[in-house]
Amino acid sequence: MRFNGLDLNLLVALDVLLEEKNVSRAAGRLNITQSALSNSLARLRDYFDDEILVLVGRTMQLTPHGEALKDSIRDILVRIEASVIAKPAFDPATSDRLFKISASDFTLATLMPLANKIISTQCNSIRLHFLPQTDNPTRSLERGDVDILIIPSPYSSEEHPSHQLFTEEFVCIADRNNPLCQNDHITLQQFSDAQHVALKLSHGKLSFETMAMEEIAVQRNISTLSYNFSTLPYLVLGTNKIATIHRRLASTIAKKLPVKVFGLPFDFPKMHQVLQWHKYRSNDQGLIWLRGVFQEAAKKLSIQG
Repeated sequence: MRFNGLDLNLLVALDVLLEEKNVSRAAGRLNITQSALSNSLARLRDYFDDEILVLVGRTMQLTPHGEALKDSIRDILVRIEASVIAKPAFDPATSDRLFKISASDFTLATLMPLANKIISTQCNSIRLHFLPQTDNPTRSLERGDVDILIIPSPYSSEEHPSHQLFTEEFVCIADRNNPLCQNDHITLQQFSDAQHVALKLSHGKLSFETMAMEEIAVQRNISTLSYNFSTLPYLVLGTNKIATIHRRLASTIAKKLPVKVFGLPFDFPKMHQVLQWHKYRSNDQGLIWLRGVFQEAAKKLSIQG
């Protein structure tokens, strides 16, 4: 099929080429020969009157026009998939569909066990692929890299629909032998003077609690950084350091490790965890089912407290 002289079959090849920036890898993903893809690239270059991919040293790089095409081509294909290709019917009992979900390790540790239990009662073949959060979660959604985001509300987008799953408080955690544990609470001065274990997200964006600390102008003496939430309690063990983490995660850890949980010595905003999906996929029956699973799991999580 052609549109304004462009063979629309070439869009899929172009999308993969723009992502891989390598003809042989792109051909492998498309399950075609390298020569066939090279022919497609030649046709694309002719249509756009641009090289799209050029050899710089030993690697291929996108031309400025190729970079400009990258997001728009992906958007077109996502819309086609959502509007034309997606099957209207979905039966979790018989489907083997793969769902890609971007979520933090906190969400995996708290919400997902409940969601997995619900899923296991309804189906045997559904597959879930959990992916780490990125510096631009909305773009991951728009590119079709993920089907669903589960993120704090400040990181969600107003361009796409969302649903609040649950709220979460934050607390302070310390080794039981930490001198601060001699009392049932800590003061703001003690909090500020202590050495802290904190989170530094791998993609560079500020974590929710770090962003909130900055907004309320609370200073932390951070001496240790980790890349996921679940490790923070382990990194305070055997030290006089403290960490600020989710209350649900702290409560679970306190049953397994010799740590003590304190309330924060200042008012701290609650985190609103939301589920978000692409606006073009609101009628995707598979995603409607999965969203329902997460919402049911969130209700159970809220009841547990």
